[in-house]
Amino acid sequence: MLGRTANDLFWMARYMERAENIARLLEVGHRLTLLPHEGGSAEWRSTLRSAGSEAGYLARHSVIDTRTVVDYMLLDRDNPSSVLSCLATARRNARAQRTAVTRDMWEALNSAWMEFPARAAAAINATALPDLFDWIRDRSALFRGALLNTILRNDTFWFTQLGTFLERVDNTARILDVKYYILLPENELVGGGVDSAQWAAILRSVSAHRSFRWVYRDAFKPWHIADFLMLNPQMPRSLRSSYGEIVLALQGLACAYDTTPPCLTMAEDTLGHLTVSNMTRILQSGLHDFLQNVIVGNNRLANEIATEYHFNG
Repeated sequence: MLGRTANDLFWMARYMERAENIARLLEVGHRLTLLPHEGGSAEWRSTLRSAGSEAGYLARHSVIDTRTVVDYMLLDRDNPSSVLSCLATARRNARAQRTAVTRDMWEALNSAWMEFPARAAAAINATALPDLFDWIRDRSALFRGALLNTILRNDTFWFTQLGTFLERVDNTARILDVKYYILLPENELVGGGVDSAQWAAILRSVSAHRSFRWVYRDAFKPWHIADFLMLNPQMPRSLRSSYGEIVLALQGLACAYDTTPPCLTMAEDTLGHLTVSNMTRILQSGLHDFLQNVIVGNNRLANEIATEYHFNG
């Protein structure tokens, strides 16, 4: 496969995953600002920070409020991580490789891009944000279902898997880092009413509220939630589960191209580290440092994949 084709497929999948993740982050922020406590501005700031958009937002806006943040994260064309920008970039990459994606994949992506601006504008004006967030997740699921059910298990599939799960790792690590770092040090009585509602909102943002209850039947505890979203191999959005998929994708490419690239070794090392880790050691050494190392290592792996497979060639 040409490096340019691999690049476009990788980023098509990555931006579709990012669009969904931005919607999930906004849903968390929206839920938390509705809780009976002060700090709406702080909640939106943490949302922007989780999305890596705080600096870009503050460069253009002096006030952090619901309407401005939501508009910036949904519809701002100058924000490369807005849902609109993500859908547009994903569509542009898919269009460039139209013969490499299936009809179902293209129609799911193209219809989402076409319908989103009007839906988002109406939802903001009518304060119908929860329905919009549901719609974005549904369209992402439709695209993902089309991909999984119609595409050949060849290098096209493996590159889209890499884009999806590298983006998912980045998102899970960022939201955990920001939310855990903000909530835990400032709450001596972790597990109170407001605190539990905050963590419930975070779990719902990754569709993990009910599955968490299946694993942990006690009250919400930050270290259990961190363990679930980081180290549980059965949780599909956890760091460990996502790196399992990354390793599988790189193994698929290694088999297809009859080579063992350095990026596969890097991913296997990270998966091995996540497999043997436990929350006691992570908390003792510092959760923030651990998550920052994951984010930096994930970016390094993405760069190594781009180099190995000549994305810019």
